[in-house]
This record gives sequence, C-alpha cells and structure tokens, in this order.
Amino acid sequence: MMMQSTMKALSPYRILILITVAGLAVGGCTVGPDYVRPEADVNPSWLESTETLQDEPAEVREWWTAFDDPVLTRLVHDAYEQNLSLRAAGLRVIQARAARGIAVGEFFPQEQEIQADYGKVQISDNNHNNPPYHNFQTAGLSFDAAWELDFWGKFRRNIHAADAALLASIAAYDDVLVTLVAEVGLTYVQIRTFERRIELAKVNVVLQRQSLELAESRYRNGKVSQLDVTEARATLSNTQAGVPGLESSLRDAKLSLGVLLGRTPGGLEQVLAGGSGIPTPPAQLAIGVPADLLRRRPDVRAAERVAAFRSEQIGIATADLFPSIAIGGSFGYQASDAGGLSLGNNLFDSGSKVWSIGPMLSWPILNYGRIKNNIRVQDAAFQEAAVNYQNIVLQAAAEVESSLYGYVKTREQLAYLTESAENARQSLELSRMQYTEGEIDFLRVDIAAANLNRQQDSEAAVEGLVAASLISAYKALGGGWELRVGNEFIPEETAEEMRSRTNWGNILDAPDYTARTDLGFQRPSDTDETYLAPRAQPERNPGVRE
Repeated sequence: MMMQSTMKALSPYRILILITVAGLAVGGCTVGPDYVRPEADVNPSWLESTETLQDEPAEVREWWTAFDDPVLTRLVHDAYEQNLSLRAAGLRVIQARAARGIAVGEFFPQEQEIQADYGKVQISDNNHNNPPYHNFQTAGLSFDAAWELDFWGKFRRNIHAADAALLASIAAYDDVLVTLVAEVGLTYVQIRTFERRIELAKVNVVLQRQSLELAESRYRNGKVSQLDVTEARATLSNTQAGVPGLESSLRDAKLSLGVLLGRTPGGLEQVLAGGSGIPTPPAQLAIGVPADLLRRRPDVRAAERVAAFRSEQIGIATADLFPSIAIGGSFGYQASDAGGLSLGNNLFDSGSKVWSIGPMLSWPILNYGRIKNNIRVQDAAFQEAAVNYQNIVLQAAAEVESSLYGYVKTREQLAYLTESAENARQSLELSRMQYTEGEIDFLRVDIAAANLNRQQDSEAAVEGLVAASLISAYKALGGGWELRVGNEFIPEETAEEMRSRTNWGNILDAPDYTARTDLGFQRPSDTDETYLAPRAQPERNPGVRE
C-alpha cells in the first residue's frame, strides 16, 4: 500500500530521473576486445646516411620555407585557402563530426516523443441501441520514452568507433593537404625548370646564329665550302625546334598549377613574375628517425584509426549475443466526456493522470548463426585493417628511403653536369676561335655548339629534379599538414553558407579533441597534441565514463 501511494506521487520529472539513474547504474560492462594498436616494424635509422642528411628531428612542418622562395610560399598558402579538393576533404571532417553526434545521441533514450489526440464521435439518432449519451469526446496528452540500456557497452563502443572515424577523416584531410602542398611545389619547380630550359635554348640559338654568320662569312670569302653553312643551319634549326615543345610543357604546368590553386590560370603570370629561378635546396636536411612516421604521416594515422574503428565493431557485434535490456516509461493525461462540455476543464485534473514504467527484455536466441558469423566478419575486417596499417607503414618507410636516396644521387648528378656544361661552354669558345683562324673545320664548332645546348639543358633539368626530389622527400616524411593548425577545416564563407541552410549548432566550430574524454573519446596511440590541433573550446556533451 505504501509503495502504491509512493508511485502515485511520482511526477514525470521523477520518472525521467529514475530511468536515467537506472541506466547509469547498469551501464558499465563492455564485451568484445579492447583495441590495441597493431605492431609495425620500422628500422631504427634510415639506410641513407650522408653529410647532407642528418638524423636530427625532421624539420618538415613548413618545408617550403627552406627554399627561401617567396613566390613558392605564397602559392602554397593560396592553394591551402582555395583548393577545391582540400575543401571537399574538410567537408568530410564536418560530416564525421555530425555522425559522431548521432552515435552520442544513441547512448541516451532512443525513443522520446510527445503524443496528443482529440476525438469526437456523433452517434446516429436512428440507432435505437445507442447508449444514453449520443456524443463522445476524448482527449489525451502523453510523453513516452524508451531507453535501451548500454548494458554490454554497445553504444559506448559505437561512440568509440565514431571517434576513430572522425580522427581518420582528419588524417585523410591532412593527407590531402600533404599531397596538395607537395604538388604545388613540384609544379612550381616544373614551371621554373621549363623557364630556365627555354631561356638556355634561346641563348644557344643566339650563339648558334653567330656560328652560322661566321660560317657564311668564311664561305663568302671562299675559305670554306657551303657544307659548313648547311651544317650550321641544321644545328640552329634543331635547337629552335626544341623551344615550342618546352613552351607547350610550360603552359601545361601553369594550367595544372591553376587547378591546384582552385582558380583559372589567368592571374598566375602576375604571381609568378619576379621569381628567382629554380628553387635552391638547403645544404643539409634533417630527416629524423623512421619511428617519426608513425606520428607524422597522415596516411599512417588514418590506417591506424581505421583499425581502431574495426576493433570497436567486433564489440558492437558481440553485444548482440546478449539480451537487450530497456526501460520504458510513459506519463500523461487522458479524459473523456460523453455528451458534455467539460472535457477541457478536467483533462489536466489530478485524476486524469496516467503513467507507466517498467523494464523490457529482448533476446534473439534463435538466430541460426547470424550473430556469431557477423562477429567473425567484423573480426576478419579488423585483421585486414591491422595488416593494411602494417603494410602502409612499410610503404611509407620505403617511400622515404627511395626519395632520400634519389635526392642524394641527383645532387651528385647535378655536380657532374655542372662541370660538364662549363667544359662544353669553354669548348665552344675555343673551337670558334680555332675555326676563325682556320686551324680546324666547322664540324668541331658544330659539335661543340650542339653539345653545349644539350649539356646546359640536362643541367637545368637535373637542377629541377634535385628540388623535386627534395620535395618528394618532404612529402614522404609527411610534412606540410601542420599548415592547417589553428584553422578550421572549411572556410568561414562555406560555413556561413551551410548555417544559412541548416542549424549546425557548434559542429562547425573546432572542438578540442585532445581534451574531450566524455562518453569514451579515445586518444590515438602515440599522438602528439599538435596533430589534433585544438583551437576552440572543448565540445561539451553530458555523459559517463567507463
């Protein structure tokens, strides 16, 4: 009797509090494996070790500044602000944030709704079986809630999985950014290299035209045959023929740069004006140690977070083996009035209250192996993700080794070509002097002129290759994503456009991922604080800790 009177005294707020307390009391057990980052083998040091490469902490955060080229720096920042592929990657981060909000919402009562109804029935006057009252009015107002308790940790693991997916999307964004700034640098080096090769070709055209004039002069004076003239013209025409191809390649490179900058190439000429030629690499390069890749390269981070996501899916699937325990509750008012007009007066009387609360249990005991096989599917998917992570680590290390070795060897090649080009220049000068004095025939001059053009073109091409090899090394080392630290993933104008369509709350504001541990947010393994780049205040969500 005392219990019955106590239950009658419960208000709807107390009912909700009771449901909440019950949910928090039982939510603490989790089934399935806890995620452990897969082991990945890396060498303690890089294979290539020279005076140029130093095993000091890698200086790759803003690697483009090492070339001391203001135009390159400006292009990198323009691409970061305007590239459309990067903007699309940023929008995928926003999607992952919103998806995490869905996972958090599943932790709380999954069904909450207010229901109201009103009805009036007119009974036929010609129906002699009618009750005494011909008109019926009914009304009801209720709040219903159902909460599947996270007894086995399914919803918390779902939040963990959403956390991993969010961090994977951030890593994917950073991977796009690393690729973008490297492509901008490589394309810029191509442009400067083509410009240099065109310039050298035109200089050699002038030198070869002078040789032609010399041969024509000696031919007019009867000192040589016409063969010298035709050979000089052939060599000149061949050098001239190479210029249009280089100019076409230069135009293509500028068009590619325009795409990377997210704009038409019309305004590039003004930006590129005033450049200082092919970017010059620094004398020494700090490359760090291989283990740094696990903390720096975004593709490695993304693969590790995918493995974490897959691990959580095992626990989510395992929870289906156990009974689903829920609490349902309802509170409201209900009244009816037959033939009267007092319905609106007594709907909210104390006597019109109706409520219910109680546990519910669901247990799919006969599922014919579907649940167990789903667990096996998720376990195999996790193992695949773990192997993929290990493979990506190996590929990353191989890319660094290859790029570093290529950089060192192209520097050696450039040194030889520089010496060769200087010797070719001196050879042309000497051969022209000796030809003028009649000591040698024109064939020696012609060979020297063609050789100079070829050696200088090779020198310029490899000079560009040295800079490109260093940029590839910086990319392989995972440098460049730090450019977005302290900034949001989408431009403010894009955020404003989205806010004008939809109520985004604080999702478009950068949360502090490192500080948030509510509802089980997991920090990635071996993660430094800089990678997650907190800027705004932490996103506040009520919740529980495991």
